[in-house]
Amino acid sequence: MPDESRPLILTLKLDQPSFERLDALRREHFPVERNFLPAHLTLFHHLPGGDPGAIAATLRGEMANTPPPNLRAIGWRFLGKGVAQGFDAPALVAFRARLAARWSDHLTPQDRQPPKPHVTIQNKADPAAARALFQRLQAMFEPFDATGEGVLLWRYLGGPWEPLGEFPFAVP
Repeated sequence: MPDESRPLILTLKLDQPSFERLDALRREHFPVERNFLPAHLTLFHHLPGGDPGAIAATLRGEMANTPPPNLRAIGWRFLGKGVAQGFDAPALVAFRARLAARWSDHLTPQDRQPPKPHVTIQNKADPAAARALFQRLQAMFEPFDATGEGVLLWRYLGGPWEPLGEFPFAVP
């Protein structure tokens, strides 16, 4: 499959302590045979892959004027066959809305939906095992703060993702 037909994905780069915390949980609970990626918070699941340079140019312009967003972990989300850490992140949601407006003609139905910021630590698991993990994690949940340091652009390769660029938020 040519690169142009492979979609691009945009994720948030979290501060290192938050990333390490969530990635450790993902490595522990995500099915090994499906865990191609480290923990990530997806902003867009399917951007057109034909011109990554145009996507990068838009990101550079937006990032230059956007300070790092703060996120607050607000609890675990049960996904039916998995579990995700949910976040309250008004500045991140506003930033994503600006990008969505610029790319509106190219968004899939999934990416047109209002965002619910989260990091999936388990997916495609047995529903009973997922519910048990959700209940265990929710019982010991303590809110924590995180910061977005930038965004990461990827090309989807049918399982693994190819990194295409990192774009930091403006220094406050």
